[in-house]
Order: sequence, then structure tokens, then C-alpha cells
Amino acid sequence: MSDRSLTREEVRAVDRHAIDEFGMNGLVLMENAGRGAAERLIQLGIDGTVIVCAGKGNNGGDGFVIARHLELLGYDVRVLLFANPSDLSGDAAANWRILEAAETPRVVLGRQPPLSDIDHALSHADWIVDALLGTGTVGEVREPYRTAIAAINRSARKTLAVDLPSGLDCDTGLPIESFAEGSAVCVRATHTVTFVARKRGFDNPASQTLTGIVHVVGIGIPKRLLDEVLA
Repeated sequence: MSDRSLTREEVRAVDRHAIDEFGMNGLVLMENAGRGAAERLIQLGIDGTVIVCAGKGNNGGDGFVIARHLELLGYDVRVLLFANPSDLSGDAAANWRILEAAETPRVVLGRQPPLSDIDHALSHADWIVDALLGTGTVGEVREPYRTAIAAINRSARKTLAVDLPSGLDCDTGLPIESFAEGSAVCVRATHTVTFVARKRGFDNPASQTLTGIVHVVGIGIPKRLLDEVLA
């Protein structure tokens, strides 16, 4: 793990070098991330149902791994997919297929989820895991994620953000639409589990009301790789 915060481009470089130059498998990196996040959530204390809100990208894939590990350890968990399974690809799709085979409780809400369905599901949560959007999100938050984020915040449940709160800009630490026309939308997390290192935006004091307490979790990246990327 690094003592220095990483920019969006550095995060991408770490992943790229790990897979292309060090021969690390993307599924292994996702597994390490999800397992580490699940372990930290257990340390924080779980007293009821955990609802994993997942998007279609690798952040959602991390959420699928979190759900699997929590279920394995006896916790009550449910996955809400804010996409169609056919939208998933790569490592995220592989981990979704594992959930299907394992018959892990899951609800496919698709691209236009009814508000009543989201609110009802979240009302039963002890913890919500925000695995909607990751560090690569730029420009604007599109549907169904705007609706999902608003519902998470409206629920007022304890929330664990995966890597960073959905809607937060990795580099600025501000909601990504805060500079644009229209209202900004960003998850207000109780805790954030971020991977490899803190993100550059977390250095902005304004981000603290959105990230909550930040925990850094390693995913098995070699020290030499980090040294090369950060040189």
C-alpha cells in the first residue's frame, strides 16, 4: 500500500501494470479487493441485513465478491443490480455468474428501477454497500445511478462505499457535477474502503462529509509496481 494518494490516471496505471506487466489476473485483484472490504465491514460490526447496491462495472464486481464472502460467513446479504446481467462484462460478469450458481439472494432492478422497490429493499438494511460507480466516473452521473444514490442517501442507513462514494470525483474530492449545471448527486458514506491507497480527492477536506472514515485495503499489488507507478 502507498502512503501517497493516487490520481485517477495512477489508479488506472496500477491496474494496467499489474495485469499486463506483472501477469496478475484481474479476477484475483477483484477477489482480493472484495474480500478485504468484506473483512473490514465485519470488523465494523454487522447486526442485520447487508444490501449491496451494484453497478455494471468493476465496482459492482467488487460488490459481488463482498456479498459472496459475507454470505459464506453466515451474514444475511442481498444484491441489488442496477443494470441488466447482459450489461456486465469481464471480471464483473464472472463474479455475477458465481452469485447465480450459488443462488445468492439478488434482485435485478435493471436500468429503470421503480423507486418504491428501491426504498422498500433499503429499508431492511443494517448496512448498505455502495458498489455502484468507481474511480473512472467522470462528466455526469447517469440513470439509474442518480436514482440509486438518492435512495441510498434517503434511507439514512449505515453505508460502506467501495473504493470511493459513488458520484465523487477521484481527483477533486467533490461531487462530479458540482461544477456543472443541475444538482450534484453523491453517496454520503459512513465509511469508505479504498484499495491500494487513498485517492487524491480524499485530500480535499470537503470530501470528508461524503467519504466518512476512510480505510485503505491492500489487494496484493507488488511493492515494486507501486514504486514504478509513483516514481
